[in-house]
Amino acid sequence: MDLATFKFLANNSRQAIFVYETVANKFSYFNSTFEATFNLTLDVPTSPESLLQLVHPEDRQYVLVMSKLLMKGEENKDIEFRITLPENKEQWVCLTPLLSEEGGKQKIIGYLDDITAHKKYNDYLKKYANKKNSILHILAHDLAEPMAIINSLSGVLLDDVKSYGNEEVNQALNLIGKTSSNAVLLIRDLISAEFLETAEVNVIKRRTNLVDRLKEIMQQYQKSEKEISKTFYFLPNQKEIYVEIDDIKLLQAINNLISNAIKFTPKKGVISVSLEEKEETVLIKVEDNGIGIPQKYHNVLFDKFTKASRPGLNGEPSNGLGMSIIKIIVEWHNGQIWFESEENKGTTFFIELPKT
Repeated sequence: MDLATFKFLANNSRQAIFVYETVANKFSYFNSTFEATFNLTLDVPTSPESLLQLVHPEDRQYVLVMSKLLMKGEENKDIEFRITLPENKEQWVCLTPLLSEEGGKQKIIGYLDDITAHKKYNDYLKKYANKKNSILHILAHDLAEPMAIINSLSGVLLDDVKSYGNEEVNQALNLIGKTSSNAVLLIRDLISAEFLETAEVNVIKRRTNLVDRLKEIMQQYQKSEKEISKTFYFLPNQKEIYVEIDDIKLLQAINNLISNAIKFTPKKGVISVSLEEKEETVLIKVEDNGIGIPQKYHNVLFDKFTKASRPGLNGEPSNGLGMSIIKIIVEWHNGQIWFESEENKGTTFFIELPKT
């Protein structure tokens, strides 16, 4: 494509488009949409440094790292980041960079889209998806004990009244027992199906503030502390920690770890989720002071249909798939998972993920 045709197409595009010459370290072209987006004037020289100042301070290092990888030919993917416009207006943009080598000159041709509305809508959906998944886990545990009591009492009553020969009463008590048992199984089946469906969908990674996502989950558990009879803590070491993840899948995995902690932690127990940003990785810890994992199960816990499957303290069933799928999800993120546990003292699961 000749230069005149490129400029004609670019000047009539709704995308912000630029051309950056890497050796000369200068922009050789902006279209009118780029001017409007960044409030620039074409006849005023614009340096990469001045444009970098428009990038949100917390995203600048990320943009620099991704730019260097692109120029080395090591990375070529869309980059999502925030820019700060006049009057402190924050806007999300998605940059599609293309590396071009023509006439011995290296250039980056970039296409920018405003994704602010899409990002807010997507975050809104994920926020309520996280709440929904947390509430399902809470309901399963919250209902387990009273439903088990109802089931047990209905069985005792049925034994006592059988001698009266009242078939109508016998049928009613049978119905109470079956309904109370099926109610909990229905919710648990729903959780299992939700988890398995999530794991089967393709991995779509986005740069995500993991602090916000985990906070949404933990707030739901904290609201249910009285019902569950356990205390929950969320302990991030930063207000914002960004990492490239498929947040739907990863948070489902973490939700399942919390759910397991609830199952094996007695009343008045403590469950905490901590988040630590390191130089090149992010460390997530899910810790409880429950009954722990017997030593004989340590080497097989992550196996598919593992022999380590145990019912919870309230009789909650396990199909043996949960831990193996959690491990797979973590590995899809190029991370690793491990645990430390001692019987009657508790368990801590560790998930370490690369930042990018």
